[in-house]
Amino acid sequence: MLASFPGTDRQKVPPDPDYERRVRLSFDRQGAMRLIGARISKLGPGYCCVELPYRDDLTQQHGYIHAGIVGAIADAAGGYAGFTLFPADASVLTVEYKLNLIAPAIGERLIAEAEIVKPGRTLAITRGEVYAERAGKRTLCAIMQQTLMVMAGTPDR
Repeated sequence: MLASFPGTDRQKVPPDPDYERRVRLSFDRQGAMRLIGARISKLGPGYCCVELPYRDDLTQQHGYIHAGIVGAIADAAGGYAGFTLFPADASVLTVEYKLNLIAPAIGERLIAEAEIVKPGRTLAITRGEVYAERAGKRTLCAIMQQTLMVMAGTPDR
């Protein structure tokens, strides 16, 4: 379970009261997430959880979910955690992210949770964790830190 950093527990109030609809519509436009079968399972101000069922065609040579796929869902969860707190006329773009792989991503599903650490007018910082769930037990398999660009006045296409 994602443990909040000090300072991230303050009340987060989205500037767009319709943020959830906007976030879900944006996520649904992502062909990459659709291709791999990822979906948003939980969403709140400054928080997003993306889940991905295990599929053999997403694995690497040892049968683990490929690190690129782990990174993709971590990036999506972080991006949309940040996006929940962006103005209605803005869109989101990842500037960079760092992913540390801790354990093999093997299980029935992967769960990527992310939260905003520092919202800003131009850049926002998020952090996330990716868990592999197997037989009801969660194993932390990756941690991520991310910088997002707030693209004011640039809606999704």
